[in-house]
Amino acid sequence: MEKLHLYDKILSPIVTEKSTNLSEQNKIMFKVHKKANKKNLKSNIEKIFKVNVTKVNIINKKTRFKTTRGKKVRVKGYKKAVITLKKGQNIDLTTGI
Repeated sequence: MEKLHLYDKILSPIVTEKSTNLSEQNKIMFKVHKKANKKNLKSNIEKIFKVNVTKVNIINKKTRFKTTRGKKVRVKGYKKAVITLKKGQNIDLTTGI
């Protein structure tokens, strides 16, 4: 089994209206690797961004089919994580890693 590097588990931040509203509650959403788990994500985010993580929730979005212009199109599934930070801390997603 191959080991994943520190930066390989976090694929990208999710910037939507819902995730922007969650940032008021010290929560940030990331798209993560399909083999990522809560313990590894917590330690990786604490090391990369130098913040204190209080809670990690993982949501698995399954692959689904939708109809576009009369054809069935496959929408690929992914795993996303909602990271809750200690009060008063934040991550600036505009600067990058």
